[in-house]
Amino acid sequence: MVSARRALVIGNTDGIGLALTRRLLREGWAVAGVSRRASSLGEMAGYRHAIADVATPEYPAALRALLASGGTFDACIFCAGIGELLNVDDLTAESRVFAVNLLGAVETAAIVLPAMRAAGRGHFVGLSSIGDRTSPDAPSYAASKAGLSSYLEGLALALRPHGVQVTNLRFGFVDTKMAKSPVKPFMMTVDRAARHVVRAIDRRPAVLSRPFAMIALMTVLSLLVRLRFFFGS
Repeated sequence: MVSARRALVIGNTDGIGLALTRRLLREGWAVAGVSRRASSLGEMAGYRHAIADVATPEYPAALRALLASGGTFDACIFCAGIGELLNVDDLTAESRVFAVNLLGAVETAAIVLPAMRAAGRGHFVGLSSIGDRTSPDAPSYAASKAGLSSYLEGLALALRPHGVQVTNLRFGFVDTKMAKSPVKPFMMTVDRAARHVVRAIDRRPAVLSRPFAMIALMTVLSLLVRLRFFFGS
């Protein structure tokens, strides 16, 4: 009898993480989820849940305990993320964006990847963003995602010879509470985003960016932002 593939999903009580967890369970995966809150999935067959905040000092110990009780995962998907529009009169929220989006992923990789490396197999997927470039509206979000994209792509090169795959999955607007811009072109549903994540798990690309139209739009917007540095506002 072939045992079920095992996935660890970080940040899965809503949004893409929840849609992904449901999809993986339907496809026969055994899934462990980690989020700040209890899961709406309850005691669903094949699912177990741990409550932990990726931005707290307690998170590494909680994640290590989860791995110790269940062994190596075939795939780890880091879905946790937050974003805030810039308030130049109060920058206190900016550091937490980095703590969740970037450092939370780094902490997760530091705990999960050595076990995968020792096993000679496994796949780490980080949800970054097509918006991982200069933004005057949400600089902490853009910068944290830029750091995440660079980190994931570096890990992909370093770990590929050891049998471990890493994917930088860059989305545009997805219909979640994170989508705070008043204009959200080419926005996709969480279910469609979850399908892209599963496709990435199956195909294991180093980088996957969706949707294509959003890539072109962000390239143009990034160029306009760069021009402001040279010609002013």
